Parts: sequence; C-alpha cells; structure tokens
Amino acid sequence: MAKAGATSQAQRKKEAADKKQVIARNKKARHEYFIDETYEAGLVLTGTEVKSLRMGRASITEAWIEMDRYGEAWLQNATIPVYVAGTWTNHAPTQKRKLLLHRDQILRLTQKSREKGHTIVPLELYFIGGRAKIEIALARGKQEWDKRETLRRKQDDREARRAMSDFRKGRKE
Repeated sequence: MAKAGATSQAQRKKEAADKKQVIARNKKARHEYFIDETYEAGLVLTGTEVKSLRMGRASITEAWIEMDRYGEAWLQNATIPVYVAGTWTNHAPTQKRKLLLHRDQILRLTQKSREKGHTIVPLELYFIGGRAKIEIALARGKQEWDKRETLRRKQDDREARRAMSDFRKGRKE
C-alpha cells in the first residue's frame, strides 16, 4: 500500500518528461535588446530535426523571426545540424521553420514589429512535455551606452552580493 504523499514511479517519470529541457539559448539577445514581451511558440519540425534536437544540437544565436503577409510566423536562420544517422530524408540545417502561435498573438507581433526599433528575436529553444517549443520576444534594440550601463549594473550587483556574503561569513566565525 502506497503512502498518502508518496509518488509512484510512473508519476516520477511523467514529471521528468514534463520538465523543461533546454536545448539552446540566445544569450546575445538579452545583451543586444530590451525585452518587452515574451511568447511561447510551437515549431513545425520533421523527424530528423527532432532527433537532432534530442541530441542537444542546435544554435539560435543568428536566428530571427519573420512575419509573412499570409499571417504566418517563421523562424529564419536557426541551425539544427543534420542528423548523423539520417539518410536521404535528412533536412537542410538552416531552412526556415514555421512557428505555431495563436492568431491574436501573430497580429500583435506583426503590428509591434512594424514600429520603429522593434524586432522579434528567439530567446530559448527547449522541449517541454515531449514537444519542441521556442520562446520568442518582442524586443527593442539597445544603444551602445545602454549595453555598457547594463554590464556596469550587473557588475555592481555582483560585487554587492559578494560583499554581503563576505560580511555574513565574517559574522558567523
């Protein structure tokens, strides 16, 4: 008889499968842009693309999102390398891939991206619940001085945390 609060092996396996498994991050995007809004979108992929992603091989640092005139969102220039064990059914590494978003999200992103200084960038590619997802963001470009200010602020915060930690350790001894 199982205990009241205990989880079974099947429940633990399901929780592990539902956990977010990050494949690729675009760290450069958070440095280059101010992030206004984020959205989670599904990806339309072929079998070899999914297998290659499951091996943890992808790059979205040079990728961008494009909205076409038919009301569809496309991930451009994301690199998913060819699947090693694939045959003639392999995919092209940098082909454009369709994003799955709600109609109102697509309309909002299209309107905002047409405004001066706004763009749509991918932030993170991951599996959740067995499905490939991508986190995209509506972003505004940073000026060079904004980037320096952000770096300065991060460094100051890091130094303050380090000083507080050293102070606490000195008190306990």
